[in-house]
Amino acid sequence: MKLRRNLQWLVIAGCLVGVPFLLASAQAQQMPKSVTIGSNPPGTVFYAVGSGISKVLSESLPFQAVVQPYSGSSTFLPLLNSGEIDFGINNAVDMGLTYRGPNFNIGGRNPFPHTPNARLAMRGAPLIISLLVKKDSPFKSIHDVKGKRVTGEYPAHLAVWYNMYGALAAGGLTWSDVKVIPVPAVNDGVDALVQGRAEVTIMAVNAAKVREADAAVGVRHLSTDCSSEGDARVRKAVPGYYARLMKAGTAAAMVEDTCTIAYDIYLTTHKAAQDQVITSTLKAIWDNVGKLLPIHPIFKEWTRERAVDLDVVIPYHPAAVQFYKERGLWSAKMDEAQRKLLALNP
Repeated sequence: MKLRRNLQWLVIAGCLVGVPFLLASAQAQQMPKSVTIGSNPPGTVFYAVGSGISKVLSESLPFQAVVQPYSGSSTFLPLLNSGEIDFGINNAVDMGLTYRGPNFNIGGRNPFPHTPNARLAMRGAPLIISLLVKKDSPFKSIHDVKGKRVTGEYPAHLAVWYNMYGALAAGGLTWSDVKVIPVPAVNDGVDALVQGRAEVTIMAVNAAKVREADAAVGVRHLSTDCSSEGDARVRKAVPGYYARLMKAGTAAAMVEDTCTIAYDIYLTTHKAAQDQVITSTLKAIWDNVGKLLPIHPIFKEWTRERAVDLDVVIPYHPAAVQFYKERGLWSAKMDEAQRKLLALNP
């Protein structure tokens, strides 16, 4: 009888010992084999950002992160909204428009698909964009662009329409003041410049496409207007934009001190994303942020301190909120900002 009781206790103890392993196994099974990060095409800064984050995640986590490039960030927003892709590399202006939907517009338009399920995982570095001309162009600043051939429309890459709209506004210009050369997306705009179809285009600073164009025909960035009046004009035209002066030599094709436009890059997700995936992703980036800088200069300002900000335009994913609370970045003011953003899409 005593032997039987001892055997029973051994069986029970063995089962209890096995419970943590079963739970760990169940959790592991819940984790996906891979996650997808939507980005702009190769050659763009957003593709470099997606690739850098993908590398860090794949080296640190039990699942692979795969970058999926699209012709423009606007083309994958419906997939982000439905959860068909897990993450996106987007910008603040786009996300403010797409999250709030057709009742909100900038420049009299909001052509983005409504994306009410979008959520923020991490606020990243500022994206810096700048006008681009051929190196031998006679233009000295945005004020010389009136009546010239400027790339526009950007139906596959709606963000760039706002980029150029804001750059023109900095100089007190509108689309009607220039000759619009229609192009589908940002890389096509640079191609139009190289081919001579356009005299002015716009591109993210330090994009690979800029280096490619510089090697092909020689290009340089062109100033907008960093005066207080110019900065006020760009801020009014596109909320989220601000003027930023860059010194000569600090970026490819930055041959002289140049006034540029800056706004924030987001690592986005959707509201149904698994908490465990979001937490694991943020921890991997948080713990390995130093590994990002060697990948691309844009990561210089991709810091832990910038991850949370009161002025973000979409709500954070709940798991991201918890992650930042545990690290002391989340405040009562952030709770209020989060409530206001969630109320925009009840």
